[in-house]
Amino acid sequence: MKKNTWYVYILRCSDNSLYTGITTDISRRLYEHNHTMDAAKYTRCRRPLTVVYYEETTSRSLAASREYEIKNLTRQQKEALIRAISPSL
Repeated sequence: MKKNTWYVYILRCSDNSLYTGITTDISRRLYEHNHTMDAAKYTRCRRPLTVVYYEETTSRSLAASREYEIKNLTRQQKEALIRAISPSL
């Protein structure tokens, strides 16, 4: 993991819904989503969660902008984005 790197990520929830967020540490954030009250309210009742997509950015601002773009995609577009980087998912 690079210093000053921000990540935009998509999680697949146990109900097959998708959650998009940003972080500086994907492993830590996934642990929080799955095991702590630091999880987003949306994900706390949809455990377990898995990371199905992520992108690196160089700043929080870029990550937040990309998160906004992804959140505005349709479900089909998000699934296509996920398949483009991980065809087996």
